[in-house]
Amino acid sequence: MIVDNAVYREGRRVPHDLEVHDILGVGATRRPGDFQWVGLHEPDPREMQEVAEAFGLHPLAVEDAVNAHQRPKLELYDDMLFLVLKTLWYVDAEDAVETGEIGVFVGRDYVVTVRHGEGAELQASRRELEARAKVLAHGPTAVLYAVCDKVVDDYESVGAELEIDVDEVEASVFAEGRASGSQHSARIYTLKREAAEVRRAVLPLREPLRLLASGMVPGLPEDTTHYFRDVHDHLTRVGEVVDTLDTLLASAFESYVARISMQQNEDMRKISAGAALVVVPTLVAGVYGMNFDHMPELGWRYGYPFALALMVAVAGGLLAWFKRSGWL
Repeated sequence: MIVDNAVYREGRRVPHDLEVHDILGVGATRRPGDFQWVGLHEPDPREMQEVAEAFGLHPLAVEDAVNAHQRPKLELYDDMLFLVLKTLWYVDAEDAVETGEIGVFVGRDYVVTVRHGEGAELQASRRELEARAKVLAHGPTAVLYAVCDKVVDDYESVGAELEIDVDEVEASVFAEGRASGSQHSARIYTLKREAAEVRRAVLPLREPLRLLASGMVPGLPEDTTHYFRDVHDHLTRVGEVVDTLDTLLASAFESYVARISMQQNEDMRKISAGAALVVVPTLVAGVYGMNFDHMPELGWRYGYPFALALMVAVAGGLLAWFKRSGWL
């Protein structure tokens, strides 16, 4: 569906009383130097085709915009630029990074944004940009900057949430007491998977933003490159955060496995010590239970209490030794 449709003149929105779906009618209000921004959310092929015909969008780019799950990329078609960005948002209750997508068509006097998924809602970005007339006066490039800035800011928010969860995992892995079975390993795996999801959105976007920041994209006004440099710096910082988180998670998993191994060794020591406490009395009982005629103390009145006392004394001595040695 078409979410918004407006013409901008010298950084200001031109008011009109037309329906938001009337693309040609709103476009007819444009004057030289104006540009039109049409925002769509999960359009069907018919609706997208109508927009494509109104602005002369390239069919291949239109196909990519309708069929989501594209890799972040920057493509040039004659006088049109097409940028695909992955959107991210974090669901803390599930330790999950959800993904969406935005396709941006930028021409000389128009911008078309096609959004898929629930994340990176652009209405707030449009309002913020409309409040910055000086930036919006740069034309369609200003919209492209605002969309990139919004998406990368969301990346930073997701990175911050992941950092909190990774800190929690590290604290629980190294906390005193026994590890909680497979709980740690399952959460570490989940967080590594979500970090990989962020990496799939961040890494392919580096090159498009580098081109935009260096002014190597034809038709991009030179005085807008410093805006994209700022976004590129933020994106680089997010990439470094994701790499660090992946390293920390790998270290936490190795530490968790080492701790489990140490616990198992300690358990085996305790089991061995417990077995020794049982074996020695069993040995004594076995000797005195053979009932030979010429066994020592066989006819002694106190032989039975003596055997019991001997068992208790030997077991007690072993118990004290094991505790002093740290086995129990």
